[in-house]
Amino acid sequence: MSTAILTGQPVPGSSIETDLRSLGFDVRVASDAADAETLLAQVPGEQRVAVVDARFVGHVHALRLGLTDPRFPLAAVPGAVTAQPAGRQALTRAVARENSASGGTARGGAPARAQSSVEDVDSLADRIVTALDADGADVRRPELGSLVAAVPADPQARNEARQAVAAVDEEAVRLKSAVKARDGFFTTYFISPYSRYIARWCARRGLTPNQVTTASLLTALIAAGCAATGTRGGFVAAGVLLIASFVLDCTDGQLARYSLQYSTLGAWLDATFDRAKEYAYYAGLALGAARGGDDVWALALGAMVLQTCRHVVDFSFNEANHDADANTSPTAALSDKLDSVGWTVWVRRMIVLPIGERWAMIAVLTAATTPRITFYALLIGCAFAATYTTAGRLLRSVTRKARRTDRAAQALTDLADSGPLAELLVRVLPSGIRIPAPLPALVGGVLLALAAWLDGPGLSLVVAAVVYVLLSADAVARPLKGALDWLVPPFFRAAEYGTVLILAAQADVNGALPAAFGLVAAVAYHHYDTVYRIRGNAGAPSAWLVRAIGGQEGRTLLVAVLATLLTATQFKVALTVLAVLVALVVLVESIRFWVSSGAPAVHDEGEPA
Repeated sequence: MSTAILTGQPVPGSSIETDLRSLGFDVRVASDAADAETLLAQVPGEQRVAVVDARFVGHVHALRLGLTDPRFPLAAVPGAVTAQPAGRQALTRAVARENSASGGTARGGAPARAQSSVEDVDSLADRIVTALDADGADVRRPELGSLVAAVPADPQARNEARQAVAAVDEEAVRLKSAVKARDGFFTTYFISPYSRYIARWCARRGLTPNQVTTASLLTALIAAGCAATGTRGGFVAAGVLLIASFVLDCTDGQLARYSLQYSTLGAWLDATFDRAKEYAYYAGLALGAARGGDDVWALALGAMVLQTCRHVVDFSFNEANHDADANTSPTAALSDKLDSVGWTVWVRRMIVLPIGERWAMIAVLTAATTPRITFYALLIGCAFAATYTTAGRLLRSVTRKARRTDRAAQALTDLADSGPLAELLVRVLPSGIRIPAPLPALVGGVLLALAAWLDGPGLSLVVAAVVYVLLSADAVARPLKGALDWLVPPFFRAAEYGTVLILAAQADVNGALPAAFGLVAAVAYHHYDTVYRIRGNAGAPSAWLVRAIGGQEGRTLLVAVLATLLTATQFKVALTVLAVLVALVVLVESIRFWVSSGAPAVHDEGEPA
């Protein structure tokens, strides 16, 4: 139970106590500032506490936004301030300071010194916020838009505020705010107009975002199962269910925003299930095609490799520039100019093939064509999108003037996923001539791919893999602060995943490509998990985990050696065993971390790729 402390002169007919109780607060009344400090000290430290002016006039949803969002330790709207346990100490100091400065009493039970709130209203809650700002505390102030939150100075102002409250359709505002501020064209015009109402329906029946997220996953898995039947009816059902899964995928986030039910577990589920759903559907399509006599496992694995590499480009670029200086790139200026023209915004969002457009395309093609055509279209669309976005980011990187921070360099190092071999080589090898980090990463990957493609398993492949390990170590031997160093993680992903794909295809035995699909899926999960931890400021996975699964260079070398030493059938078995082992280790550690670590809840407010 959360606690709200009402301060200031009570107003006859005010609904503030009822409103606070409807939001889950136990309401206590403070007669003066000293009483407020006493009541604050009595609230258990593990509970949320709020200080609210009794004269508050406004929408309940304004209070909900200001006082119940679990993502922020401190938050405020005019006339109200709240603190979660993490912000409790700062709030206690601010209240004590205000009480001491005012002598503990004032007219109407509020402190009597400087009047700093709107319209010169003497509000303890607002003065506490001023004190928190002076202490450098990070106080969240939600955007209220047309919602009203005020502490009127007199009866006339109170009547005007009440009229302003009545003039706004609070529920319409709440529904609108449930939708992401930035979404893709398909999501905006074909999903969100009705999914927001599904979110409200779920909220009124007590369903949680995590339950909706799980329903979305189950629907996608059923869709994959339908696709795996290999029948036309199964493909049609798969396409319909994939769209239904995406509707639920949008609904869970809208439900979270509608009811402010954010959680660490929910953030993890929402982030990881999207990838699990999409890649499981790829596998279902490949199984369905195989039932019809068409082997498209190489296309399915290629689509997963391309999509994952495309994502890591996005993640690496964003982390490299997370806290860099303002972007002075002419490319960025041109992009901002294009975004000022309405139609170009939608075109640019669509051509990058975000999840809404991508899933709609996959669903329609699954129902109307064949898995092979679906994968061809997916590969072409994703390749074009990856080329477009990567080219733009390259231009921004080489034309901008910005210094990369230590945080950005560490994030790129964590995304590189270097293991014990690279760590050892960095320590023992001479520094030599230091070349830009992306170059050895690119050269090593290209040499390895060529050896696998042209020569196949053999001595030349093992030599190329050893050279790749050496060049990988050289790429991460220095802090990744160069203008293009964000390319290192994508180059590593392409080299590792591409090598597995090529060698599995060359094995030319039934089951090799599905086994490779499983291995890449398990490793990709580990890489996505690393991204979400970094984005949540929770740190990268533990060093022991990275060492236990070999690091990217260790796994790549191991796969090359196994392909050389084993027969094709044995290699298939080895890939399967490796996939199972990696999946078990990373899943167990990931679940333990997200369920028990207390990492912050992170929800993306833009269209995910």
